[in-house]
Amino acid sequence: MSYVPPLRDFAFVLDEVLQAPQALRALPAHAECDGELMAQVLEEAGRFAAGVVAPLNAAGDRDGCRFDNGEVATPSGFARAYAQFCEGGWPALACAPEHGGQGLPHVLDCALYEMLSAANHAWTMYPGLLHGAYACLAEHGSPALRAAYLDKIASGEWLATMCLTEAHAGSDLGLLRTRAVPQDDGSYRISGDKIFISGGEHDLTGNIVHLVLARLPDAVPGSKGLSLFLAPKLLPDGSRNGVQCTDIEHKMGIHGSATCSLRFEQAQAWLVGEAGRGLAAMFVMMNAARLHVGAQGLGLAEAAWQRASAYAHERRQSRAPVRPAGTQAADPIALHPAVHKLLMQQRCRIEGGRMLACWTGLLLDLAEHDTDTVARRRHQERLEFITPVVKAFLTEQGFQCASRALQVFGGHGYVVETGIEQYLRDARITMIYEGSNEIQAIDFLLRKALADDGRRLEDFLALVQADALHAKGSEFEKQAALLLQAAQKLRQSAADIAAGMAANPSLPYFLADEMLHLTGHLALGWMWLRAALRALAALDRDPAYYDGKRDAACYHFAFVFPEVRQLFDVIDGCLATGVPTIPSDRHHHAAQEAG
Repeated sequence: MSYVPPLRDFAFVLDEVLQAPQALRALPAHAECDGELMAQVLEEAGRFAAGVVAPLNAAGDRDGCRFDNGEVATPSGFARAYAQFCEGGWPALACAPEHGGQGLPHVLDCALYEMLSAANHAWTMYPGLLHGAYACLAEHGSPALRAAYLDKIASGEWLATMCLTEAHAGSDLGLLRTRAVPQDDGSYRISGDKIFISGGEHDLTGNIVHLVLARLPDAVPGSKGLSLFLAPKLLPDGSRNGVQCTDIEHKMGIHGSATCSLRFEQAQAWLVGEAGRGLAAMFVMMNAARLHVGAQGLGLAEAAWQRASAYAHERRQSRAPVRPAGTQAADPIALHPAVHKLLMQQRCRIEGGRMLACWTGLLLDLAEHDTDTVARRRHQERLEFITPVVKAFLTEQGFQCASRALQVFGGHGYVVETGIEQYLRDARITMIYEGSNEIQAIDFLLRKALADDGRRLEDFLALVQADALHAKGSEFEKQAALLLQAAQKLRQSAADIAAGMAANPSLPYFLADEMLHLTGHLALGWMWLRAALRALAALDRDPAYYDGKRDAACYHFAFVFPEVRQLFDVIDGCLATGVPTIPSDRHHHAAQEAG
């Protein structure tokens, strides 16, 4: 399970496409952050991911976690790797210096977690919620909670969980039953059962900080009645709290990640934020987690593509239709157009996704540290707009890329020995957890694209159009015209859906997925246009590298971007003929029984 960190591509994305060092140096918090520092951090991060975490991936998948009487043992080597992770200061990378953090940009943290996920998705699940928990407590925790827990979380000495899901409720948080009863000393006692809790129990740290959604006795029904609480595994006096792992799930993938069922029995806890506003506090953590899940999909796609590309250049079979001079009777399958297309499909989606993910990470830095209040709010709105796209679009692309990588191996990919099938299994969960992709699409369309009369959508489209107009007269003028057409069509589709909602309130729910994917394709096309223009400008400096970028951009617009046509056709058809009637399963089953 070898992994090569894509450091050259990170440098291209951050330094040239996004010009991140210039943007960061304009922020007082990152005034000393230059390209050289960013490169050094990413080089060390890549070395840790490739040298420490990646070698544990296959064995961790094979051995999985072990559950015994409430205790969970992680796969061999996981605990030592986590100790090294903390020794290197990686949990505190983007945390504030006053809490022991390094105060480095979030965009570097985003790149770090892409590489960690590529190297070992299951292992990365354990520290994956650290920064979200840190941000949640930093913003909503009381002074006492911040003093007691922030430094421990920032250092990674204590890991954290996000306890939302209950068996009967699924994604409908308004149905949660876990109860919190206030005590005379200002604490609370929590009772209830949670499922699907990543890292709910393990042997990596002595303490685990559970952030739990629960309902106070006088809470109103539904999601507005939820409050957020902090319930540690170990109480401040060192005694064990009333939280117990009752089992771990046996899953399709990420076998090395302990997915736990937790029972809270009069567990002592403390309120985080305001009573009845638990979701507002939890969403700080959830949004951070969704960005990391997008990075997971991207990292898994990169790792799978690396293995598929290496195999395709080693495996010889048949004669390629177009043969380079001096090739043998049997050519590497990478020279066959069908396989070459599979590989290029992956590369375009991965490298485009990396640009989008890093842009999102940079937005997080700007939204947090820009000195201009108006600009800071604009960055925050852009971040809120693009987060569901990053989560849903990049995780689906990650799964599809892993599937294409397996296809390159042919029958050898379907057997366990080659290892490629693990990436497909591991990638599948990313489309489900932290809010399923369908939920992301509904949230995106109703609360981001159509809300505020489409102001945030219009802002995003203006960014795309500005760069497309800048490409006029260049080698990529035709591709820029395609972007402009798609942007205008997306604007019109949003307006038509908004107009149709009055007569048919279910309309946006049927078209949310298509609208999110259209926005994702437009975002990737935008990033590839920026990359292409940068490659053209730098072609003389490194012809081999930048010509490769130019060719990849051409390939993206020829073979990937045209997927927008089918999505627009679906929307146009639905708007023209109306939402189709959903067949009744009851009638279908009755017909089967009768016939």
